[in-house]
Amino acid sequence: MTIVILGGGLAGAKTAEALREQGYDGDVVLVAGERHHPYERPPLSKGYLGGKDERSSFAVFPDGWYADHRVDLRTGVTATAVDREAHRVALDDGSSLDYDRLVLATGSRPRRLDVPGADSALHLRTVEDSDRLRRSFRAGGRLVVVGAGWIGLEVASIARQAGVEVTVAHSSAVPLRRAVGPEVARVFVGLHEENGVEFRFDADVVEITGSAVLLGDGSALPADHVLVAVGAVPNTELAEAAGLEVDDGVVVDATLRTSDPDVFAVGDVARAFHPVLERYLRVEHWANAASQPATVAAAILGKGASYQERPYFFTDQYDLGMEFVGTVEGYDRVVFRGDVASREFIAFWLADGVVLGGMNVNVWDVSDRIKALIGTSPNLDRLADPDVDL
Repeated sequence: MTIVILGGGLAGAKTAEALREQGYDGDVVLVAGERHHPYERPPLSKGYLGGKDERSSFAVFPDGWYADHRVDLRTGVTATAVDREAHRVALDDGSSLDYDRLVLATGSRPRRLDVPGADSALHLRTVEDSDRLRRSFRAGGRLVVVGAGWIGLEVASIARQAGVEVTVAHSSAVPLRRAVGPEVARVFVGLHEENGVEFRFDADVVEITGSAVLLGDGSALPADHVLVAVGAVPNTELAEAAGLEVDDGVVVDATLRTSDPDVFAVGDVARAFHPVLERYLRVEHWANAASQPATVAAAILGKGASYQERPYFFTDQYDLGMEFVGTVEGYDRVVFRGDVASREFIAFWLADGVVLGGMNVNVWDVSDRIKALIGTSPNLDRLADPDVDL
């Protein structure tokens, strides 16, 4: 049996590893679109961008791992078409690959602005993108970040610490609303304002020039460099052209199998049914790409696993470190535990008294206990009391 994996990011490389760890001894071909060996992306907006992490420190595996584990790694080449009937993948170098099982790990790409001058803006997805941002920081000047999501705010943090003037323009009145809600979003806005970041909310970007970002209200934000960080788009083109079910990602069941029983999807591109939360989710975070491959390998090998991990993400900004597990979707109350003003606290999101998700900010070694509370209905006074052990 031959298993072809399309996508050379974390999800693709970890799928190859999971197959070998679970005893698969057949052919594995990993088609990596970038010329690099697979690497992890969080450092691109964190340690690597800030000059603390070396390039080699976030490779998924050492270079020799692929040959040692008989993984045929094809760097610098991408798939152009999938013929499901023939079980064949066409590549842009003119060659093709036959497969028995196919795994789509094609990831996502930065969402672009459709305004004049947008092509001149920076984006952040690859190591080359991060290198360009680092060079812009060394040049100093003024950076405008369009978008106040996690990537935008992490870049703003690194830029300020490099001495760059930063303005963040966000399209709504509240950043991070879908991620953490307005109650906790205020903590992050305050953190950045204390570090000299200027925010422009309800900002409608209408043009990017060589020296400014122009807004719909007629104002201009002076800019030597512009980063657009307004979300990501899943790379579903191959799946759509092949006739697979696509809906904000490649639709898969809890085993990560698509509408074709011989094709699977993992990572950013997969919109998977979550059997615990009982809904479809597409999660664009490192933990998903790292954890889903074990499930897809088991499914390919007939072991019947299903992916049940709750969404998890983390961020580092200035002196703030945070981990989040669960969801805030549908919450009606936030319970804080600890000192919010000093940014050492835990927050819980609840709906009808049931914990949906939790976040620890500069409080460590509690993630497993927070995770254990999800789905329970604790006494809220005790939940908020830092003297009561979680």
